[in-house]
Amino acid sequence: MFVKLIRNIAFLFFVIITSGIYAQKSTRTLVNDSLTNLFDLSKDESKPLSDRFDYAQLAIDYSYQLSKDSLLIKSKKNLALLFFETENYEKYTQLNRETLEIAKQIGDSTTMASSLHNIGWYHYLNAKNDSAYYYYSKAIKLYKLQKNIKQEATILLGIADIQETEKDYIGSEENAVEAIKLFLSLPKDEGVLDQLWTLNNLLGVISLKLKSYDKALEYHEKALSISEEMKNGYYLRLYSINNEAIVYRMLGDLNKSIILYQQVINEKNLNSEDPSFYALTLGNLAYSKSLKENKDIDIIENLFEQAYKISDSLNDDITKLGVTIDMSKFYLASEQKDLSLKYANETYKLSKETSSNDIVLESLFLLAKLKEGDEGKAHLNEYIKLSDSLLNVERNVRNKFARIELETDQLEEANDKMSEQLIWLLVISSGLIVTMLFLYILVKQRERNKELKFEKDQQKANEDIYNLMLSQQDKVDEARANEKVRISKELHDGILGRLFGTRLSLDSYNFSEGKDAINKRATYISELKIIEDDIRKVSHDLSTDFVSGSGFMDIVSELIEKQTNAYQLESAFNFTDDIHWETVPNKSKINIYRIIQESLQNIYKHANAKAVKISFELKNSVICLSIIDDGDGFDVNKSKKGIGIKNINSRVEEVLGEVQFHSEVKKGTEVIITIPYKN
Repeated sequence: MFVKLIRNIAFLFFVIITSGIYAQKSTRTLVNDSLTNLFDLSKDESKPLSDRFDYAQLAIDYSYQLSKDSLLIKSKKNLALLFFETENYEKYTQLNRETLEIAKQIGDSTTMASSLHNIGWYHYLNAKNDSAYYYYSKAIKLYKLQKNIKQEATILLGIADIQETEKDYIGSEENAVEAIKLFLSLPKDEGVLDQLWTLNNLLGVISLKLKSYDKALEYHEKALSISEEMKNGYYLRLYSINNEAIVYRMLGDLNKSIILYQQVINEKNLNSEDPSFYALTLGNLAYSKSLKENKDIDIIENLFEQAYKISDSLNDDITKLGVTIDMSKFYLASEQKDLSLKYANETYKLSKETSSNDIVLESLFLLAKLKEGDEGKAHLNEYIKLSDSLLNVERNVRNKFARIELETDQLEEANDKMSEQLIWLLVISSGLIVTMLFLYILVKQRERNKELKFEKDQQKANEDIYNLMLSQQDKVDEARANEKVRISKELHDGILGRLFGTRLSLDSYNFSEGKDAINKRATYISELKIIEDDIRKVSHDLSTDFVSGSGFMDIVSELIEKQTNAYQLESAFNFTDDIHWETVPNKSKINIYRIIQESLQNIYKHANAKAVKISFELKNSVICLSIIDDGDGFDVNKSKKGIGIKNINSRVEEVLGEVQFHSEVKKGTEVIITIPYKN
């Protein structure tokens, strides 16, 4: 009973597959071409943006109709890219979530990794560090399994940056060092160098915050060295110099710090090209100068005012925050409490708006010093409360990230158990399907082998017939030439000889007397001369061989006419009489015939052409065959391994010729074949 059931299921499966396979064959090319065209149109920057979105959405709709997950993923990625380009990151992330779900269903780990990475990046962009860390942690595991070193290192950089923001400096440092090791194993291109600069700069910042000043200088020096290797490292070099200046200021080497800040300020066009950075550096320079014992207050105030004015005009709160906190400290040290209080209040307000907790603490500490009585105490209490709160957050950060990873692992473990149960349920049915599929493939392969053998035999038969035809044509031409020679000899040796004798006899009568006799003989002699000339002319014409071999051009002409009519192509065929085809080997003529036949088939199948032009010329003892169509064209470098081109190359090599393919997409194709010719 069980065996019978299996046979019935196998038969049903075979019928379903068989009925669908031919429809798939006939539509596969059309489907791929249509989707490719839609993708190309959606990426065409010359078209309106709304049209590009329409084409991308149409590709998704088309993919849904085909019920093919791989095409649906590709279509959704294509639309997501458009949303990314237009900075609609919410839609971009939504599409990545959709592709993630489809990829999970079909086990596409590559798409899963990239989608998780993109979703994590979106949360990272919006400062949702917990969520970003969660998705990054899942993505990096997949990248490790795929041995995708570059993406693994990129994610490690992102995680290290999140940890630095959350003040998990030890964890950030460990991941940054690991990322550097991975990037150093990759070829050094501009992108890798950029990431290495970012990582070394991050390690320099972490070392500074951990008060490891020597290490901070070491990392910033490495970052500076990397920026000098880069083609586009101009600004990165300036940032590294600025960061080194900060470290030297913390070390108390104010002269070195001022020299470095001044080096950045002196760069041409920095104020116009990056005014925020210019203003920040001006503020840093002013603050470093303010810490020296011998200082020029006017110069320092002027530098601070310039920095403040630029940041205010740019409406750049972050830069202004860096300037105002230093201005407040400067005026406090200069015992100008009113100005110090003004900038401390502004710093407090800006730091609250931008959630810059470290600066909030500094501003509160300044306000507690500057304000007296209960108001000063209130600021001090707020400072202590915020400081304790931030300290507790820092203590819990490492546990938080460990907890996120643990929850991620537990969730994945639960999913794995569910998947295992489903796998056991599908094992028997999968084995059955594989067996039936194997049988189906075996049957189809046998059929295909038979078809290939039949095609091969048919091709050989065609070549034999054509070879016989050419051989027969040669025999006919040879017989015709022999017959002409025979007639020529007969005329020359027979009739012409007799007429010549008669003329001599008549000529002898010229010595006879009588005017009438002489006139008659002269008349006959003249007529015989005319006959003799006519016969000699005929003999000469017959003994001169006519241009043979025209039969091969007739065969080629018939081939072109029949195939272009069948393919609905306009055609033009030109050839020269300078080529004596009877002297060309049959092998060469067969291959020329097959090359033309193969080319016309390729034009019909792939080119979408409307017209074709074929011509033969003789140049410098070389037969030149040219085949030109007005079709779609193709990329010659990418299509060298096609079967049609391989066949043509093989046939040209067989006759010791050369072939050139000239083609551009949408501009048609020209095939030029040259074959040695000996007359």
